[in-house]
Amino acid sequence: MLFHYIDLSWRSFKRTPMVSALMIIAIAIGIGVTMTSLSVYHMMSADPIPSKSSQLHHVQLLTLDEERTWWTKDDMPYQVTYQDAMNLLSADLPYRRTAMLKAGFAVHLDNSDVKPFIEQARVASGDIFSMFNLEFIYGGAWSADDEESAASVVVIAQSLNDKLFQGENSVGKTINLDDMTVRIVGVIKDWPTYVKYYDLNNGAFREPEQVFLPFSLVAPNEIESWGNSNNWKAQSNRNYQDLLNSEVFWVQYWVELPTHQDKEAYASFLMSYMAEQQKIGRFARKELKYALRDVNEMMVYREVVNEDNKILVMLSFMFLAVCLANILGLLLAKFLRRAPEVGVRRALGASKTQVFIQHLVEVGLLGMIGGLLGILIAQVGLWGMRTSNSAYMAIADMDLTMLLAAPVIAVSVCILAGLYPAWLVCRTTPATHLKSQ
Repeated sequence: MLFHYIDLSWRSFKRTPMVSALMIIAIAIGIGVTMTSLSVYHMMSADPIPSKSSQLHHVQLLTLDEERTWWTKDDMPYQVTYQDAMNLLSADLPYRRTAMLKAGFAVHLDNSDVKPFIEQARVASGDIFSMFNLEFIYGGAWSADDEESAASVVVIAQSLNDKLFQGENSVGKTINLDDMTVRIVGVIKDWPTYVKYYDLNNGAFREPEQVFLPFSLVAPNEIESWGNSNNWKAQSNRNYQDLLNSEVFWVQYWVELPTHQDKEAYASFLMSYMAEQQKIGRFARKELKYALRDVNEMMVYREVVNEDNKILVMLSFMFLAVCLANILGLLLAKFLRRAPEVGVRRALGASKTQVFIQHLVEVGLLGMIGGLLGILIAQVGLWGMRTSNSAYMAIADMDLTMLLAAPVIAVSVCILAGLYPAWLVCRTTPATHLKSQ
């Protein structure tokens, strides 16, 4: 029976091609606009590392005094100081952790085949690769001995390896970062993330770094941060060592806590650590305060998806509603014009339910065609966003979920719009139209 209804719907389209085309175009435009904004919102708000998002926790420590609360969202600094990062790293605890910061270097080789270029880098502890599920193609992470001895080693990403060494196994080869020569110990696949959830201080949708260096290289090489730095008190940073000993916030710190019990244990450790630091004159507030937020909590806290994005999605659905209002008027005109035909069918034995379902199948088919066309319009819209703003390169895209959602939304809203016209036409009295015939 369904195939019969589909055949009747197709015949109806051919009888009224202009009206059918207008409805399909209206649906396609509404779906195209809606799916453009909804796809971006979906990519922004999706869990960037679902297998471990609840285990990875970002650490914040309240070191500000009572009078310096104007520059943070809730008093809590977004980052930690270098000295706190080093103290937390050296703690004898069984948890993976990494201190990290954003840096950058001029990358060049000892030959003229590759011109020097600027590349951003992530200076981090060796646990970063296992914590954030970074997969190695060649080699592996630097060793604990390399970390402890501040060895000049580096891990690079696949794209950079392709650029420098044409994709060959480059483990053991050296590259130059400014005036520092480093040995490659591993090559990872490009970081598969479209949100820089591990460092939200410099834009959530920037490209992940392709150079990874041990955090122990920071002090001996005086590596400058390319990320945000915040200071809350007057202090003299006359040299690099003063910066390391200062209360400047410029380091991100993450710890992997697999269970709730681990999180509670680590929270107790942080309280003990802050109490010890308080004895030497730091953490001046009477109430010690910290924050341990997992990946998704951190994204909400830092407003990766802000109110503007939500409003844009709401407006796009309102535009879709306007398109449906126009479709409703066209459906009413089309279905009521068909009332004599429906009257004859009713006289020949067709029930109200059959007539009702037939018309819903017709509007559902309209929605399916419009939804598929709407996907193409959405792709054009997403392409425009990618070309106009580089920050949207990774997120202005439709994944499989959105590709499947587009026709489902289109069919659903069309059936919703067609309920009243279908109900109205199925109430046709056969005798009235038989007399007119």
